[in-house]
This record gives sequence, structure tokens and C-alpha cells, in this order.
Amino acid sequence: MRVSIITKEWPPQIYGGAGVHVDQLVDQLTRLVDVDVHCFGEPRRDAQAHATPARLAEANAALQTIGTDVDIAASLAAPDVVHSHTWYANLAGTLGALMSGVPHVITAHSLEPLRPWKAEQLGGGYRVSSWAERTAYLGADAIIAVSHGMRADVLASYPQVDPERVHVVHNGIDTTVHHPTPTGEVLARYDIDPHRPIVLFVGRITRQKGLPHLLRAARGLPDGAQLVLAASSPDTPELGAEVEAGIARLRQERGSDIHWIAEHVHKDTLIALYSAATVFACPSVYEPLGIVNLEAMACQTAVVGSRVGGIPEVVADGETGLLVDYDQSRPDAFEADLTTAMSQLLNDPDRAAAMGIAGRQRAATHFGWDAIAAQTVDVYRWAQEHQRDSQAGVATP
Repeated sequence: MRVSIITKEWPPQIYGGAGVHVDQLVDQLTRLVDVDVHCFGEPRRDAQAHATPARLAEANAALQTIGTDVDIAASLAAPDVVHSHTWYANLAGTLGALMSGVPHVITAHSLEPLRPWKAEQLGGGYRVSSWAERTAYLGADAIIAVSHGMRADVLASYPQVDPERVHVVHNGIDTTVHHPTPTGEVLARYDIDPHRPIVLFVGRITRQKGLPHLLRAARGLPDGAQLVLAASSPDTPELGAEVEAGIARLRQERGSDIHWIAEHVHKDTLIALYSAATVFACPSVYEPLGIVNLEAMACQTAVVGSRVGGIPEVVADGETGLLVDYDQSRPDAFEADLTTAMSQLLNDPDRAAAMGIAGRQRAATHFGWDAIAAQTVDVYRWAQEHQRDSQAGVATP
């Protein structure tokens, strides 16, 4: 079987969980099937990269994406299955599969109808991205949801989709890469005190990740606790300015307890930060799964996260961390509960450490990439069979 993987992100240009997912998945898929990767951007050694068409250099970012998708679709080389990731690549998958007459499989990492704040970033392009995603989902032969929560979101957002086509295959983690690591040099580089408790946040500056909520919740953390923010790449200048102002206010209250790492951080550095943290905070308001939680757990760190999307399928509440209910109509209550949950673990380091040990065990046992790759190949085979049966007019059992 030859599979064409289509993705916006590919090493070394990875900035989000979807890119991490594709990188790790492909590494395991190549042991099971033939894979060729098509990505956006500059030339790569191990993938066919596609730059924005020159005529679209000044166009809206969504239109640039569509132009790149058409270029990708025209370049696919006789695949048996096309597999696309995120709306950026979905239209390329749709067109490429139609041209090749093969099944199109989508992995659902997020959904445009559930991210209305993207209109801040894309303007009219948000309507274009929503159209591209909807078109792809309604036509896909199979959809892989990265959590049961995500599957429910797919079916709620696109009720015309046959539920039989939506399969759950969780995100994964490589616990041989993400594991407890010495932290001294990294903490010294960022002037973080290794002898005081640390709350860590890792993520892009986007509405989805809930960083402004965390900044307000951090005002009530115990004295001496440090907040480390590995946060960069704001979706819009306005959101970047909002977060910067929030950090400035927090620093006025807590001084040197606040450490903001505003540039992209190398994976090895992130692993050291995860390992050093007493608590990893994931205050997302929308999260299909939350691969950062798996990364933190694999590094043996307790998690305090929102009870949204797929996070409860990763973080075992009371065992590997604490979950906090999110209600968009009551942000103050959410922030107060975040403060309480983080403070409980900061004030009880033995409990936090025990949760960290349990979290690493859970990551290793339930989220190995080898099993996830095998499940993904099963979906490819299901999609091939489904397409054959549909063409023959036979219902898939």
C-alpha cells in the first residue's frame, strides 16, 4: 500500500500538535506501508515541499493555502490512499483523491466551526477555510478523530457525515524521547529557580489555548511559585498585545516569579522544562486531545487541565492530574478553579510527584505510536473496502 500524507507542518517547521502528530505517525507508518509526504514551505530532504504560488504572494493566507493545495494535488504519484491533516491540507487531499480515484482519509485535529476566533486571524479567509474543511469532511471516505470527544464534535459540526466513517485513533507519544531529563542548564539559561515550585505552560498564543485565563488564575498562586510560559507565535498582533499586557500586570504583582520564553523552543529544551515543572497547566477552551498533556505526562509531570474535548481521555482526573470544568459564560469561576487546582498540587509536592509517576505509566501504556500506526493502517484498509463497496453499490458492514 502506498500512502500520500499531506500536511502543512513538517520538520523542521513544526509549531503545533498536528505537526508533532504527523511527524511521529509517519515514523511508525513507514514500518508498515510505503509513505510519501507532501508539506508546505521550503524544500525538505525527506518530503516534497510546496511553496505558495508566486501569483498569490500578496493574497489572503487562506487563498494562498488553496493555491498550494492545488499544486499538491497535481503532484501526487499514484497513491493507494491519500491522508490529509488539518484544513490547510484537506482540500489537497480531496482533489488528489478524486484525481487518483483512491480513498481520502482525514485526521481531525481541530474543526473550523468550533474555532470562531480564527476570523480574527484570517478575516474573510475564515469563510474560505470553513468551506474547504466542510467540503473535505463531507466527501471523505474515512475520518480519524483523535479522541472520542473529537468524534462527537465532528458529528455535531457535520451531521451529514455517516457516523460509520468516523473512527477514533488517539494521538500518541514516544516515551523514549519524552522522559524525565536533567534540567539544570536549561533552568539556569532562563533564570528559573530549581528550588522553588514551577507551573509550566507550553503553547502558541491563540484563543484556543486559554493563556489569558491562566494569567489571571496565576495571580492567586502560592507565594514563591514560579510561572514559566513557553508561549510564542500569536495568531494576531492584537492577541499578542493582550497577552503581553497580561504578563506585564502579573509581573507587577509577582515580580521575578514570572518567566516568559517568547521564542520557539527546541524539543530538547521543552523536555527539560516539562521535567522541571511541578505542575503542567493546560487551560485550553477547546482541545481535540492536547498532545502537550501527553508530553508532560511522559516527562513525569502532573497536569492541571480543562475538562474539554479530548483532555479527559488523556488526563485521569485525580490520578495523573486534576481537571477543571470550563464554562465560557463563567470565566471567573474557571479561573478561580484553575487557581485552586494548581495550588493544591503546588502545596502538596508528594501528591504532584505521585501523579507524575502515574502519568508516565499511563502515557507509555495507552498512547504508544506503534499501536496508533497499526490502527491507522486498519482505517486505510477500511476506507479502501468502503470505496470498493460503494462503487459496487454494496453497504459496508
